[in-house]
Amino acid sequence: MTTTAGTPGMLRPFPEFANCPTHHCVTGSLRHIYNFHGYRISEELLFGLGSGLGFAYFHLKDTDPFFGGRANKDGLEKTAGRRTGVAVTSHATSSARVAQHELRQLLVAGEPVLVYLDMGFLPYFDLPPDYHFGGHVVVVAGYEPQTGQVLVADRDEQLHPVDWDVLERARGSTYRPFPPRHTWYTFDFSHARDPEPDDVRAAIADVCDGMLHPPIANLGVRGIRKAAHETLRWPQVLDAGALRRTCFTTSLMIDARGGTGGGIFRYLYARFLDEAAIITGDVHLAELGYELTAIGDLWEDVAATFAAAAELDDPAELLAPATTPMYDIADREELVWQRLKALV
Repeated sequence: MTTTAGTPGMLRPFPEFANCPTHHCVTGSLRHIYNFHGYRISEELLFGLGSGLGFAYFHLKDTDPFFGGRANKDGLEKTAGRRTGVAVTSHATSSARVAQHELRQLLVAGEPVLVYLDMGFLPYFDLPPDYHFGGHVVVVAGYEPQTGQVLVADRDEQLHPVDWDVLERARGSTYRPFPPRHTWYTFDFSHARDPEPDDVRAAIADVCDGMLHPPIANLGVRGIRKAAHETLRWPQVLDAGALRRTCFTTSLMIDARGGTGGGIFRYLYARFLDEAAIITGDVHLAELGYELTAIGDLWEDVAATFAAAAELDDPAELLAPATTPMYDIADREELVWQRLKALV
């Protein structure tokens, strides 16, 4: 597609780019790209086809502990692309000069670009000054070379003007554990197709395998139980400020504020199962979606307790109430994934 970046001096989105509110930064950005290229698909279906759901708990040296509800070692973007006939190519570079040049080339051609960046540098977020998360994804949906600004499509209804140097600082962030490394994606829709029932079943099987048979104890259902156990040790390894910050971040990584769609992505995946039931003709998939929604409600209670802990002088007081429900969550999730595996 070869359109211009817009009238000189005016910052506006590329022609045919339509912004819409979304739940998760990756699937929301994918939906923006797919829609721009005339492929209408829901965010939930992209999430499910990308085998995007999982669980991970990590506490790496010199970083805060981390809860995550995402998975997929091959990348959600490429996996969803494979199951919709879209060729997806990832790009990353340690050179800021190369990254900027490649991004400008695409933007001047009128092509919206999916980029990874550190949301802590974005001016439109109301985040603590020391908060950084380099796994955030947006679409650069407009560009004005004369003013050096871009328009960013995120998860909300409006497009955000961002200065070029701010964008590049966010793309080049070195904060661990997820430095974005100037990562961006390009897409080829020339062989796009509708997903087949077998695509849906394979996507579900991938998630079930990841949750039931993870390669290490930090992942899947085992990871949920490990996270519950390890969280009680936080006061022994974190100072008061880090403990408060970690409780805040954990609540953010579970509820909708952090881009999970609520319930650490369980609500999003439950709605995917509704669509999966239609595509495959198997109503039992939707029935298990109801149970996953109920589990998402339990995760929301966990998030609320972590959020309350972050406001206390001594957050350790609420770590036990926050984690105790996670053992029941793990048991119920294990049963859901076993039943889903049997269906596909």
